[in-house]
Amino acid sequence: MTSPNNYLAVIKVVGVGGGGVNAVNRMIEEGLKGVEFIAVNTDSQALMFTDADVKLDIGREATRGLGAGANPEVGRTSAEDHKDEIEETLKGADMVFVTAGEGGGTGTGAAPVVASIAKKAGALTVGVVTKPFSFEGKRRTKQAMEGIEQLKEACDTLIVIPNDRLLQIGEENIGMMEAFRAADEVLFNGVQGITDLITTPGMINVDFADVRSVMASAGSALMGIGSARGENRAQKAAEMAINSPLLETTMEGATGVLLSFAGGSDIGLMEVNQAASLVEQQADDDANIIFGTIIDDNLGDEVRVTVIATGFEDRARKVPVTPAQPAPQAATESALPGGDHLGRSREDDRDRDAARDAEPARDRDADRGSEFIPRDNVRSGGLFTGGSREIRREDDYRGEHRRDGRRDDRRDDRRAPKDDGLDLPGWA
Repeated sequence: MTSPNNYLAVIKVVGVGGGGVNAVNRMIEEGLKGVEFIAVNTDSQALMFTDADVKLDIGREATRGLGAGANPEVGRTSAEDHKDEIEETLKGADMVFVTAGEGGGTGTGAAPVVASIAKKAGALTVGVVTKPFSFEGKRRTKQAMEGIEQLKEACDTLIVIPNDRLLQIGEENIGMMEAFRAADEVLFNGVQGITDLITTPGMINVDFADVRSVMASAGSALMGIGSARGENRAQKAAEMAINSPLLETTMEGATGVLLSFAGGSDIGLMEVNQAASLVEQQADDDANIIFGTIIDDNLGDEVRVTVIATGFEDRARKVPVTPAQPAPQAATESALPGGDHLGRSREDDRDRDAARDAEPARDRDADRGSEFIPRDNVRSGGLFTGGSREIRREDDYRGEHRRDGRRDDRRDDRRAPKDDGLDLPGWA
């Protein structure tokens, strides 16, 4: 008879580099269950202080166990040199989380190698990483951005947490150790919010196939976390999650949403439904929304909401391209509000242009005075209205080339009617 355990999804969490291993240690301390922990590092000493199920000391020949020296290339080659060991460790996994602190050597360089091995083996591969604090320097930030791009290509879904955003959550006098611990806490919450949906029974259950449908080949993802107590707790927690300081952009238009509610056994279906509706309003009309609840009586009156939003690459492809403004030579009355009432036809424009070309060239800038309207104040429609002030077309000040190919910086003396109380369509 087949053991029931054989039907459970095999989830492995791999901490890569110093930041990743610290995050794994945090998850172990918090008692995250149902997953196997793997620590991968070039720093042998750091591996001695982790309780991970598996420890991989990579790059022993190149680094002698002393670390990558903040060089991502050393981290990458170290992982590639131990590719067989990494493959063996990840064998049989249905889902692999790769967590790291971007910007250093091992995490930045080795994480994409680990992720690509996991994905090639058929596991749903999710990266959960942090961007460095600004005070860690520009070089580290540059390395982090390069590493994030490489990791994105290797993962199904990549969640990036900007550490600077954590400063908006913590107190003003937060210490450095507390700040880094807060980063570990967020990484833990991100992994827990997903794994608990799969491994922990709830009022509304989510299986591994549901999670895969949202996160497989999803690209970049956003993560928001919220918690609240008392009246309207679920709704308040959901509002906190979708407006989380951790988000560098809004969740609006997401085509895939994974929504996790955690609370005591008294959590009600109606309050969950109301809170879920808030998230639904942010997502695309055709979004695949998977949500579930986790019963944890240790939370007491508290409700925690974790939102993972994906599918932003699809949204970017749907954004319509803004049409370019017509060239001045091709302007017609349809491009000018109220053009029919002003009697400006193509023939009129050509006659005026010919008359203007026949005039001696002279500098008109001197007589503009206070009548000159800066380009910043010109609307994209080509007109700026200012009460009874003179109104000019935007192209009058662009110094456009005339039809004969010569540059013409002169002002167009054509003026709109003075504001004498007439209600002319197209003029504000």
